Amino acid sequence: MERRDLLKMIAMLTGSVVIGSEFLLSGCKNSESSNNRIFSNKDIAFLDEVAETILPATTSPGAKEAAVGAFIGVMVNDCYTEKDQQIFHEGLKTLEIACKKEFNKGFLQANSEQRTKLLIGLDKEAKEYQKTKKKDDPTHYFTMIKQLTLFGFFTSKPGSTQALRHISVPGKYDGSFPYQKGDRAWAE
Repeated sequence: MERRDLLKMIAMLTGSVVIGSEFLLSGCKNSESSNNRIFSNKDIAFLDEVAETILPATTSPGAKEAAVGAFIGVMVNDCYTEKDQQIFHEGLKTLEIACKKEFNKGFLQANSEQRTKLLIGLDKEAKEYQKTKKKDDPTHYFTMIKQLTLFGFFTSKPGSTQALRHISVPGKYDGSFPYQKGDRAWAE
């Protein structure tokens, strides 16, 4: 799967443009970013748990095994504008506050059912926000988290080789390769 195709798919699934995609496609480091907000090991662990709740391990590895938390940290620092970085970091605080408000415990202390319930609620909130936001309004922080989780997982080695079908050295092109319901997508 080409990087552009993956970005289009993620944008379609989340209903929003992938933040930072212009920097990702050009391969450039964001010169606007001051990188004042460095992610600590605790932040990365928190992001790993959020990402694992979004994409848990099943018959294929989950987001935590793909080190999606570290990927998110790099992407936010290198590809997000200062404004988007601020929204993202404030969003992490908001997520933690929402968990404490709903379950009287932080996200890392919540069980998997509580985490899932919280993130489903945030996903609904983000989709509603997307429907009503104006052109210049910022993207909802949970949409950013979800996009980076999907992109990080499906571009990682475990995601592209174990969750997707993978041939390390492609063979000939077959435009009429038979598809069977339930088949996994291909990775290049």
